[in-house]
Amino acid sequence: MDGADAPQPARSGSGVTACSTSTALGRMNGGANASNNAAAAMEERFADVCKRKLVLDESTTRQAMQLFKETKIILLSSMSSLGSGSPEEIERSWCACVLYCVSKLGNAGKAKEDRGITLRQILRAFDLKIVDFFKEMPQFCIKVGFILTGLYGSDWEKRLELQELQANLVHLCSLGRHYRRAYQELFLLNDGKPANNSSELNVQQASEYYDFGWLLFLVLRNQASSAVKNLLTSTTELVSVLAVLIIHIPVRLRNFGIEDSSCFAKKSDKGVNLIASLCERYLTSEDELSKALQKTNILIKDILKKKPCSDVSECQQGSLSFIDPEGLTFFKNFLEEDSLKSSLQVLEKEYVNGLDTKGELDARMFANDEDSLLGSGSLSGGALKLPGTKRKYDDVMASPTKSTASRAPMSPPRFCPSPNGNSFCNSKMAPFTPVSTAMTTAKWLRSTISPLPSKPSGELLRFFSACDKDVTDDIICRAAIILGAIFTGSSFGERMCTSLRNTSGMDAIWTEQRKMEALKLYYRVLESMCRAESQILSGSNLTSLLSNERFHRCMIACSAELVLATHKTVTMMFPAVLEKTGMTAFDLSKVIESFVRHEDSLPRELKRHLNSLEERLLESMAWEKGSSMYNSLIVARPTLSAEINRLGLLAEPMPSLDAIAVHHDISLGGLPPLPFHKQPDKDEVRSPKRACTERRNVLVDNSFRSPVKDVIKSKFLPPLQSAFASPTRPNPAAGGETCAETGIGVFLSKITKLAAIRIKCLCERLQLSQQILERVYSLVQQIISQQTALFFNRHIDQIILCCIYGVAKISQLALTFKEIIFSYRKQSQCKPQVFRSVYVNWPSRSRSGKIGEDHVDIITFYNEVFIPTVKPLLVDLGPGTSPNRNNEPKSGSPISRISSAV
Repeated sequence: MDGADAPQPARSGSGVTACSTSTALGRMNGGANASNNAAAAMEERFADVCKRKLVLDESTTRQAMQLFKETKIILLSSMSSLGSGSPEEIERSWCACVLYCVSKLGNAGKAKEDRGITLRQILRAFDLKIVDFFKEMPQFCIKVGFILTGLYGSDWEKRLELQELQANLVHLCSLGRHYRRAYQELFLLNDGKPANNSSELNVQQASEYYDFGWLLFLVLRNQASSAVKNLLTSTTELVSVLAVLIIHIPVRLRNFGIEDSSCFAKKSDKGVNLIASLCERYLTSEDELSKALQKTNILIKDILKKKPCSDVSECQQGSLSFIDPEGLTFFKNFLEEDSLKSSLQVLEKEYVNGLDTKGELDARMFANDEDSLLGSGSLSGGALKLPGTKRKYDDVMASPTKSTASRAPMSPPRFCPSPNGNSFCNSKMAPFTPVSTAMTTAKWLRSTISPLPSKPSGELLRFFSACDKDVTDDIICRAAIILGAIFTGSSFGERMCTSLRNTSGMDAIWTEQRKMEALKLYYRVLESMCRAESQILSGSNLTSLLSNERFHRCMIACSAELVLATHKTVTMMFPAVLEKTGMTAFDLSKVIESFVRHEDSLPRELKRHLNSLEERLLESMAWEKGSSMYNSLIVARPTLSAEINRLGLLAEPMPSLDAIAVHHDISLGGLPPLPFHKQPDKDEVRSPKRACTERRNVLVDNSFRSPVKDVIKSKFLPPLQSAFASPTRPNPAAGGETCAETGIGVFLSKITKLAAIRIKCLCERLQLSQQILERVYSLVQQIISQQTALFFNRHIDQIILCCIYGVAKISQLALTFKEIIFSYRKQSQCKPQVFRSVYVNWPSRSRSGKIGEDHVDIITFYNEVFIPTVKPLLVDLGPGTSPNRNNEPKSGSPISRISSAV
């Protein structure tokens, strides 16, 4: 297998060994001098953009140049990375990442009135699409993280707020499409007259109404603190703006008849109940919409200086005809031509001022396709998913090319006229859009979960009291502490903490409501699980389950995650709930399947959310350093203990409840006294994701009780009690194996199934034969069972990609790594860092001569780590027969069952 016979990757052809980074740079630049010249030219171009295009102040320019100079060597090495794009594209993306970091991290000493550089200016300067920026930024952070730590401190990643910005952009894109669709249904863009000069004026005026509605919404949204900024609240605010437009835009521009019962079904003797009708159509809450409408009216009075009509009866013959005026505020002559133009100018100024101080992307571009410069491109892999047509998420927002310093009217949105002339009455809300899906899920939360009591039911209390010791107080107190840690100001970031302290209480009310929803969902599913477990055990004593700390924390984390996912918050996103509860991904993976199975009413979208989370947990998060999976694996596979300890992969002890309560300053009020004791010498809550640096006995975990009774005979589906038991305890249902062995067996079987699905999809995309597919699957199976350490701190797709290439080479198939990566990029789960940044920890004697932790591209990983490890397995596969694309799978072959697993 050495030399020419070894399966080596090729960057541009088969049979060529991957060259080192330095060699690649030398070939690309013609030696060290050329490399220096290239670096100098890049630095000069970057300085020119900073000074001439962006006109940055001296301090910002100095910081930007410093960060660029310290990272330019890494930039040059990135030029040869597989799948990185052209050198020009890499340079532009890198420069944009540098400036974004400086804009977010380097202005701590600036006065609030100083306007810093914004993301939209950065994207314009480097002619970069927002999607490309978000694809490159995570990779940039991985490569230069140590430099950012040295310049800006260890908390730079939190202060960068990249995840929050991504979520905000996705929400705005969804809301823009939702508004565009709703406006098209409600209003015309002309008077319905033949095209002429006067009608063109009417179109322009109608377009200004459209602009006004979107700007009004943006200003309204920006007034809310970031702590409560979420898709549901924003959608409700958007519907309140639609209500304002309905009663103020001239009747001649309506695309509906107010008397039509199919349009507005909620009526009374006084006329159409507009709020109730809009709630029914857009699935919002009447209470929440009424509150949002009040906020919108206050904004109109305070910012636009409009006075409400004191005598509503004066307006009954106009826009309010056949509409019940109760709960509505009418502003006379509010959207007449002169008033409309001045209101647009005021809103524009208000929004731009807020935009410049907050540094967000200009959300005006989301109102229509042309102004937002949406184009085509791949958005797979979760880097950034902007909702588009046909649910393919393939629209890409490009950077704006026109300045927003002076107002240019938004382009009229491209609407498709209704063939019946009344699209609002003849169409239903478009299904399966991100907004409609979120509102449907919220309706479930509002109608099914919110009415439940916030205390355990009588049946649940009976389960609690049937334990060896009544666990009622423990469970109630634990829920209060964990949910208090999740739903606090600190959970939503530093800016949000200040916001929560300074607001009038609306944010605190919102947070408390979400906490109550999570608590009620937790008790509901817990009761269902207890009922099922008691039937399995033929008894109501569930001591080993109900006294298990990890089980309850995972249940609470799962409930809170579903509530947060329903509201789609901008700032509190997974895996934040794990960090707050002291759990790891491996812990949570144990309850997801049971949680879904025991809540029949769970909406499809939330089931999908949990399934996608489980996939994320399995593909990489459970393999990360600090995962509790390693604490079980070291028991189940003692031969791996040396490697696990060498890499420092073990999870830290779970933080105690009282430590969490003290850390988050949680007041328990009238709840029972805290029944938990502080851990000695633990003054702070330690992250479960940090690796243990000290040696300790990981084989004994006295915080759990072993199940004494278990009638489940299936080794692969252990009950919850054994899943959360101490790893070293024996599992009576598994022939004397420890609970760790059973749990790891279940975990690895899930990994195998996920790998099988992905192998099948990628091999079909590559048009590989069934024989090759089976060989790849067999190789991955053997690595999982015999070379498990290859997955440590890595993504399973990295192993799959290497297996495909290795099998192709040993089978003498002409397939390059470049072709494999090209096809992998089209997979829904693809993230560029999977093939650009593979973790390695070089031993003292490595072929590369390097020592310690590093991240390399997948070709370097393949040559230096993968091949030396799996060479015997590849040799066993042998060259085999020539691949035939029409080969059928062998009878009984594991891969033949992949289709049923998909």
